[in-house]
Amino acid sequence: MASSSLSTTERRGIPGAQFVEDVETYLTQSGLDVNSALSFLQERLQQYKLVEMKFLAQQRDLQAKIPDIEKCLDVVATLQAKKGTAEALVADFEVSQGIYSRACIEAADSVCLWLGANVMLEYSCEEATALLQKNFNNAKASLEVLVADLQFLRDQVTITQVTMARVYNWDVHQRRMRKAADTSTD
Repeated sequence: MASSSLSTTERRGIPGAQFVEDVETYLTQSGLDVNSALSFLQERLQQYKLVEMKFLAQQRDLQAKIPDIEKCLDVVATLQAKKGTAEALVADFEVSQGIYSRACIEAADSVCLWLGANVMLEYSCEEATALLQKNFNNAKASLEVLVADLQFLRDQVTITQVTMARVYNWDVHQRRMRKAADTSTD
């Protein structure tokens, strides 16, 4: 029986967990006693949990960013649709949290996009659409990669927890066998 599967892989710097089939061989090959092995596995589990929290925060940010980009694309599309007509666009916009103002937008050849870090740039409607579409596609792709990374990470957490349980149960079994052997020799 092999000591572990050979499918320990790495994904974006996250080391793969090693599934242990034969605990005794695993401990012998790694040169660890049971307590050291459990400590190592517990430390690895904590590292996985920390990375998972970071990924979940990134996922929340991306899930909040994608609807905002979609709204911006819709606004730019509306401005482009009104561009050829003589009709003015009436819009309510948020000045501050909970405070709105009404604006009358007549011929809009350009829009200003908030890029973050106190930077706002003026773009033509076509450039703004292209930039927003690129940002939207990048955010969607990043979210897909992040979801795959989270699934990989959850698999590693499960494998590590199962390995910890196997090592612990093997140790309990060994202690019981030693205790039974000691009582039978007495």
